[in-house]
Amino acid sequence: MASAEKPRILVFSTLYPSSVRPNHGIFVETRLRKLVETGQVHVRVVAPVPWFPLKDARFGEYALLARTPRREMHHGIDVLHPRYPLPPRVGMSVAPFCLTLGALGAVRRLIEEGFAFDLIDAHYYYPDGVAAALLATIFRKPFVVTARGTDINLIPRYAFPRRLIRWASARANASISVCQALSNELERLGADPARLIVLRNGVDLERFRPLDRAACRERLGIAPGPTLLSVGYLIERKGHHLVIEALARLPDFQLLIVGTGPERAALESLAASLGVSERVRFVGAVPQPELAAYYSAADVLVLASSREGWANVLLEAMACGTPVVATRIWGTPEVVAAPVAGRLAAARTAASLADAIEDLYAQLPSR
Repeated sequence: MASAEKPRILVFSTLYPSSVRPNHGIFVETRLRKLVETGQVHVRVVAPVPWFPLKDARFGEYALLARTPRREMHHGIDVLHPRYPLPPRVGMSVAPFCLTLGALGAVRRLIEEGFAFDLIDAHYYYPDGVAAALLATIFRKPFVVTARGTDINLIPRYAFPRRLIRWASARANASISVCQALSNELERLGADPARLIVLRNGVDLERFRPLDRAACRERLGIAPGPTLLSVGYLIERKGHHLVIEALARLPDFQLLIVGTGPERAALESLAASLGVSERVRFVGAVPQPELAAYYSAADVLVLASSREGWANVLLEAMACGTPVVATRIWGTPEVVAAPVAGRLAAARTAASLADAIEDLYAQLPSR
């Protein structure tokens, strides 16, 4: 070992930030940085990215993959980004094996450089956790996997990935889940209960804390009136469309949507068709350090997801003193566990969200 008291940990995940995608998998980096700050471990990160040949901005997210550095120091941590092939159509079935092959060279390079790691710490069970199990077998090392959401509450619906997840969980030294609901599902899939650990995500209270609401609203140019906030990647499962539909039932409210993604044009069209365009503001991407101002400026954060393991945006909003309305899915009831925290919608519908928003706004907790 590098020193008698410091184990060497190899973090392995496709969900990890880079200089060109600074918010991608930031929750994995956040946990790791807090661990590193203890001074009790040595770490390296292998964060593979799918191979793509062209860097031209016209290719959007794919171009960002191509522009990702092969190796970089990111917030003081040595991160390797090896490439792996991901064939179309059969990608889901072969992803763990492609990921393993792509990462082998980077892992061997670290060992040759003197980082003979003691443990693989993988995040997301499929394909990352399965690939970590293969790497652990090749290098004869123990490994742990953190389950984070769709890797357990969606992907096991497919027979072949389900078999591979069961195989990996049977070999993992421990399986960590970010909420009890995911841990229960892992047990249902056959994981040994004695090796299941629930480790809920925390929140950075130095970054996310209550700020002066009036000052934040003025700085961000937010008009007077009750304000809803929806934060997340602009895809269907995040439910921004439902929040817009709920807004149509709430004539006194305005809505800020923070995030980027492929559904933006469809969401703008929806807002126009419902006659609420003037009350919806698409903010775009916001750096993590700036999010606290938006949370503090809003009256209610709304999260209408169809799937979440442990939604960090809920904790971030609460840490800023902003109550939430959310759908009753997976770990969310563990987060929104008291009336002062917010409300859980009775169903994932615009009507239920609007009802929950009205009920919460009528009894807003003191900030």
